[in-house]
Amino acid sequence: MTLLLNEQAVALTRVFDAPRSRVFECWTRAEHLQHWFGPKGFAIHSCEADARPGGIFKLCMRSPDGKDYWVRGEYREVNAPSRLVIRCAADDHAGVERLHETIEVSFTESHGRTTVVVNAVARGAGDEAAAMLKGMDKGWAQTVDRLGAHLRR
Repeated sequence: MTLLLNEQAVALTRVFDAPRSRVFECWTRAEHLQHWFGPKGFAIHSCEADARPGGIFKLCMRSPDGKDYWVRGEYREVNAPSRLVIRCAADDHAGVERLHETIEVSFTESHGRTTVVVNAVARGAGDEAAAMLKGMDKGWAQTVDRLGAHLRR
């Protein structure tokens, strides 16, 4: 039996009133990621980041209803402060791997403001993956909006 492979792509752009080096740091240091990564209402209770090619990217997002969703992978490309590529897998609340995702992020600065472009493509088989992918657009939009709130602190 072959399971249908589901796929979702997200592309979004945001401009932040912060220097590129600071925005890049927020994507590459656990002490920042734990404050903003994940959709609205989610909390990060475990986070590791080693921003170098092959370095670990691992965090656990706890949903508002108390379910844990692990994201684990690695930084594939780190060109500070202009580009990141992260490859990761996402688990459902029961700890079963459901998705594989590639996240590409570019950072450009002009007059002290940073434009961030996120391109993420996720794939997974089965109904659980389809359900997780269904909220991907909204989840990424909320995640990047939370980055903006973190940068304003």
